[in-house]
Amino acid sequence: MTDVSVSLGANKYGKAENRVVRIVRDTARHEIIDLNVTSQLRGAALVDSYLVGDNALVVATDTQKNTAFAFAKEYGIASPEEYLLKLGTHFTNDFDWIEGGLWQAEKYEWERILVDGAEHDHSFVRKGQGTRLATVQIIDGETHVTGGVKDLVVLKSTGSEFAGFPRDKYTTLVETNDRIMATSVTGRWRFLPEAVEAGIDYNGLYDEVSAILLSTFATVHSLALQQTLFEMGKAAIAARPEIAEVKFAMPNKHHFVYDLSPFGLENPNEVFYAADRPYGLIEGTVIRDGIAAAPAAWTDIPTFI
Repeated sequence: MTDVSVSLGANKYGKAENRVVRIVRDTARHEIIDLNVTSQLRGAALVDSYLVGDNALVVATDTQKNTAFAFAKEYGIASPEEYLLKLGTHFTNDFDWIEGGLWQAEKYEWERILVDGAEHDHSFVRKGQGTRLATVQIIDGETHVTGGVKDLVVLKSTGSEFAGFPRDKYTTLVETNDRIMATSVTGRWRFLPEAVEAGIDYNGLYDEVSAILLSTFATVHSLALQQTLFEMGKAAIAARPEIAEVKFAMPNKHHFVYDLSPFGLENPNEVFYAADRPYGLIEGTVIRDGIAAAPAAWTDIPTFI
């Protein structure tokens, strides 16, 4: 075998998908916070664990898991973002060779079961409208926080067009001025560092931004999904001064008018075939003018999930 020269590139390690469920039992009316948490650490001093198997500085992934659960009890979970900030600060402060890391959470929403029209104190049913996202990135001595949502499936049955695109011999798509437009929104918004330092009502902001994304999707007469994407990001940034930028990934969930003519039936945009693949994939970032770029904030964060 020929000798080769190699070196270690970017790396991180940790414990993925810790299902942390916190029940608040301070009163007879319980609260539930349900998170899927991933903790990963970085540091130049960790190189020997990769090169020669020296684990002297490896904070075990099991330790990271245990810390995630312990912090849910010690500090509670006011919001996913605040909880992840506590985890990141702990690992980078208490282990001085840990230079940074990436901490991610998905939040699963529950609502109270209604019994005879009244909300039950300790029984819940899962909500199915999108999954909340949060990340904390500590990298190059800076801390970046993002919020977001994924699997937010939306559809409008009219108010969408797609026309005016170039045509060549391979183009078969018919132009339309009235179509179904549907997508599954993944959106992530980065918070301005000064806003994080001042303190943010992350829960209230998430609720407001989610509502804005939905209302903008519904009300913008769309000439293309790209246009809708931009208007959704613009509306979120306009509403919340804490937001620096918003990144989106939106797969087109195509609905094609089904040909009913073989059966002697007309189909004026009433019956559709929902195709799952292939699909158009639209991605884009909407940025507040005048802010400093922070590409490191997005290192290793998945945009399209």
